[in-house]
Amino acid sequence: MILTALYNQTPQSIAELSSAIGKSIPNITKSVQELLNENLINSEGLAPSTGGRRAIHYSLNTSFLPNILVIAIDQYSISMSLMNLANQTIKETKQENIKLNQIENPAQKILTLIADFLRDQNKEHILAVGVSMPGFVDSEKGINTSYPNNSPLYHLRDIIQKHIQIPTFIENDSTAIAISEHIFGKAKGVSNALVINLNWGVGLGMILEGKLFKGHSGYAGEFSHIPLSNLNKLCSCGKRGCLEVEASLIAALEYASEEIENGQISQLTGRYGQLGTITIDQLIAAALNGDQVAIESFARIGYMLGKGIATLIHIINPEKVIISGKGAEIGQILLPQIQASMLEFSIQRLSKDTIIEISTLHNAQIIGTAAIAVSSSNWKILHKKEKQTN
Repeated sequence: MILTALYNQTPQSIAELSSAIGKSIPNITKSVQELLNENLINSEGLAPSTGGRRAIHYSLNTSFLPNILVIAIDQYSISMSLMNLANQTIKETKQENIKLNQIENPAQKILTLIADFLRDQNKEHILAVGVSMPGFVDSEKGINTSYPNNSPLYHLRDIIQKHIQIPTFIENDSTAIAISEHIFGKAKGVSNALVINLNWGVGLGMILEGKLFKGHSGYAGEFSHIPLSNLNKLCSCGKRGCLEVEASLIAALEYASEEIENGQISQLTGRYGQLGTITIDQLIAAALNGDQVAIESFARIGYMLGKGIATLIHIINPEKVIISGKGAEIGQILLPQIQASMLEFSIQRLSKDTIIEISTLHNAQIIGTAAIAVSSSNWKILHKKEKQTN
């Protein structure tokens, strides 16, 4: 509990650890001394003076502690990273552009990627594996019920854990991002916050009364599929009218492509003419470089996003709404459109006290996935190390 608390916030004093964990100061003092003796934590010296006796601060000894393997999956790519317990990348993140639904054996592909990524690493130094992916993920059972139970993606956690022989934990991608923002980002210290994962869909994680809220069945937060669109376009869920068809990054790409095909001048016209497609990174770069087609494509999804956020504010009345995920990269374009839309669609008495912010976390999904693995782990690898030393 102390190691996890220091991962979530470092450094901390014994009194702060006692408050965070809910254990007595003598109990924490004894355990801290044991951790110091085992070289698992460091003493950072005295905290700044606040007028009374200065407390000693403690932090994790990340050079001695094991690492976390992170596997962050979205609809179009898989990213792998090896993180230490200071959330620092100790091996360059590898991203593979893969559509899981379009390959014959996606689980085997993931296992191959893991093997390649860890080829030069000692697995004995890995505490846990964290996996995050889209879909109806039951983190307790370790399954993704968006897939039939005969699909390897339904049992992906167990497949990875059995293959790699390291404790493995799985969570929904938007939930991972919400956890990341709650512990390390814009939602830190906020009791009621909504974290929007703006990516190929529009995910949502909710922090209510200071805790992650997942609902009765564990699937709360399907923001993408609120029926707010007037288009008759079919959503990925199979229904019509979903917010996702007008407020996702896919919607921005589709609009930009249509405008270029219709003859609108853009920095991307040449590339689109050669390849018949553009990537989201190219569209973001063009928008940030002042391209009008790109800016308009993101402004349109920002307006629809604001309409959806107005609906959420009427229901939840949060202190903050945070735009995270890939879409945070064009936050300066989205924010004015979101605010304008909220003025149009929300009751000001409710929305005027809600702050809309753009995430400043880089790789929020990766960080949140690591945090899930740390908080879920029982730290058995440390006992194993101790036995080996003895």
